[in-house]
Amino acid sequence: MIYGLTLIGNFCIICAVWMDHHLHNPMYILLANFSFLEIWYVTSTVPNMLANFLSDINTISFSGCFLQFYFFFSMGTTETFFLSVMAFDRYLAICRPLHYTTIMTVRRCIRMGACCWIGGFSCFLLPVYLISQLPFCGPNIIDHFLCDPGPLLKLSCEPASTTEAICAIFNSVLIFSTFLFITSSYTSVIRAVFRVPSVEGRRKAFSTCGSHLAVVSLFYGSIMVMYVSPTAGNPAGIQKIVTLFYSVLTPLFNPLIYSLRNKEMKKAIRKLFSIVRVGQQQFFKS
Repeated sequence: MIYGLTLIGNFCIICAVWMDHHLHNPMYILLANFSFLEIWYVTSTVPNMLANFLSDINTISFSGCFLQFYFFFSMGTTETFFLSVMAFDRYLAICRPLHYTTIMTVRRCIRMGACCWIGGFSCFLLPVYLISQLPFCGPNIIDHFLCDPGPLLKLSCEPASTTEAICAIFNSVLIFSTFLFITSSYTSVIRAVFRVPSVEGRRKAFSTCGSHLAVVSLFYGSIMVMYVSPTAGNPAGIQKIVTLFYSVLTPLFNPLIYSLRNKEMKKAIRKLFSIVRVGQQQFFKS
């Protein structure tokens, strides 16, 4: 049910942005890309997880495991890049409003989005290659519902301290660099908002950024608990719960947060539903 709702919610955002010409601006183009990313992000793990629930034989091939590993973490990396670009977009809109239209053009927005996709799918090639070269000679039973680096490293027949250190450094640099960029962007935004003389102007600015801050808090809070904090060494049960949160529940919350806190998006989604309803009525009449 959660998987179906996630697909429907993010697909509605994509359709609303595509059909409403008023939303053809950088902010909503980035949002549509983000929703498209979330659809594939959750699809990389949940269908296989559901198949395992319904089957007595819970197996995955070596190549299938590393393909899942690559696509899941590549899309997670792409998500950190998109959140950074969306934070930069909000920084320009609030802190540099007179220059926003000249700096954040639709063409430049599309280029930045393309860089997010290319960068996200390029970064995890090295960790996937290093872990795939380790010798696996044991029972090869992954104590997880997806091919996560931690459980995979535990299956190695030989100590993999170098590979583990490289992966830890890679994750820390990626998470902290993007998180600090987002934090610095919103620090500037908050300072600019407090300088706004009118209460209505401050309320509108906070409302615009509130949804993005909520998404950032949900996503980064969970991945830091999993890959940065000392709890990463906790039992597998805790790791599964945290992974379940950022891999399944966060993509469900994102469309709800963006649609419920954004007046233009709610208006576009209502318009989309009315078009679908009229189309259904015409179909049944014919």
